[in-house]
Amino acid sequence: MSKEKEKKTKNLEKDNKKSLKKENKKVDKKKVKDNKPKVKKEGFFKGVKQEFKKVRWPNRKEMVKYSIATIVFVLFFGIFFYLIEVLMYFLNKLV
Repeated sequence: MSKEKEKKTKNLEKDNKKSLKKENKKVDKKKVKDNKPKVKKEGFFKGVKQEFKKVRWPNRKEMVKYSIATIVFVLFFGIFFYLIEVLMYFLNKLV
């Protein structure tokens, strides 16, 4: 008899847990749906378009100036690190 009672109580506990999980899932889904911000695609693309209008694009003269500055910067540091490497090589040979 005691084994049957234990089985019945276990089955009841399982059923209770399942029903609680289902109820929690239903509540969670409702909460998630309510918390999601509703953003329309059209609104997003309108915002992107407005932001692009605010951007100040460089003219040809500025682009040439910035390109030359970038090339000089890269060459300078390339040569700088190459010379450091050569210096370290010779110092390593002396030791």
